Amino acid sequence: MKILLINYECPPLGGGGGVASFQLAQELAKRHDVDYLTTGFGNLPKYEVINDVHIYRVPVINRKELSTATFVSMLSFIPEGFLKGITLCKKKKYNCIHALFVVPSGICGLGLSRLFQIPLVLTALGGDVYDPSKRHSPHRSGILKKVISFLFNHSDKNTVESDNLRDMILQYYSPRQPVDVIPLGFLKPEFTRKSRAEIHIPEKRTILISVGRLVRRKGYEYAIRALSTLPDASYHYYVIGDGPEETTLKNLVVALGLENNITFLGYVSDDIKFQYLTVSDIFLLPSMHEGFGICLLEAMHCGLPIVSTDNGGQTDILKDRVNALLVSGNDSDAFAEKIKELMLDETLRKNISINNIRDISHYYIEKIVSEYETLYSDLIKTRSNEGLHENR
Repeated sequence: MKILLINYECPPLGGGGGVASFQLAQELAKRHDVDYLTTGFGNLPKYEVINDVHIYRVPVINRKELSTATFVSMLSFIPEGFLKGITLCKKKKYNCIHALFVVPSGICGLGLSRLFQIPLVLTALGGDVYDPSKRHSPHRSGILKKVISFLFNHSDKNTVESDNLRDMILQYYSPRQPVDVIPLGFLKPEFTRKSRAEIHIPEKRTILISVGRLVRRKGYEYAIRALSTLPDASYHYYVIGDGPEETTLKNLVVALGLENNITFLGYVSDDIKFQYLTVSDIFLLPSMHEGFGICLLEAMHCGLPIVSTDNGGQTDILKDRVNALLVSGNDSDAFAEKIKELMLDETLRKNISINNIRDISHYYIEKIVSEYETLYSDLIKTRSNEGLHENR
């Protein structure tokens, strides 16, 4: 098959949605001809091939950071992506288009699908349809709700990454088309293992860690306030990721006197990220809402017990006291109690670690890709049969 993936974010741009999309692309590229249309930034090449995925980057206006997109940059991706997509569709004659993130990627995808009569798969990944931390979240905007509903109703197939996100879509957008749940896939990482001493991590402290963009939705404030109630000498907390909330969070750390207990590592390579994850003790996810949570799969792969909120798609992955200790709502005191419980109960930590190493196998990328391959093939056959009937 010849497949065009459209996602305005692709590593190093964006967060987990971009990472998961590119992992999907790499696995598909082992058996298919895969192009990936995405956003340009800085010195990133306009065209390159990574693991047999052909990446095409288009210029956008006002993209200021790797971690987050501005509204203007997302808006400008639509015409730029569409124009580049026309060139690619004429040249490659794709069998299927798969747009990830309903807005803005889905707008490009639908335009190209209609223009070239190519079946379209539309995938929602979270904040593109629902983000309770934002006053201007799509589900609160009359205009965006109409646009998103139109896209859902005019694609050939809609997918989401979790039951919770499907529920949000059904509640706020009332799509006439079915919405299928296909989880994000996890690609087993290859990295150089290092000891705590080699990466200068305290040997005798409980090491807590989080991975994700520093945006308000991720709820880092709640985790930091929770940690202010723990004994200083008992833990160290590492935060991997960057984003617009970095200064605010660092100021909070200083205000609470936690400078010696919390380290912001910023954006790091996958190699370094997994070096830290594998020597940590507990993973923290204080998010206000997750569409799915690719970071949780990374933590599970490393055998980390988890403390997480239960607001979103993470409940598809995590079962309370099996894979994690779950907290209802963004409650710093409750979050602190769960952290303390894991720190004090070695047996519980070991049991959850064993469960997570076992359960991550449900999300290996090979399994997820096979679901998408079946979906693509079915759409292509349906479109082909429709064409035969029209020609009779």
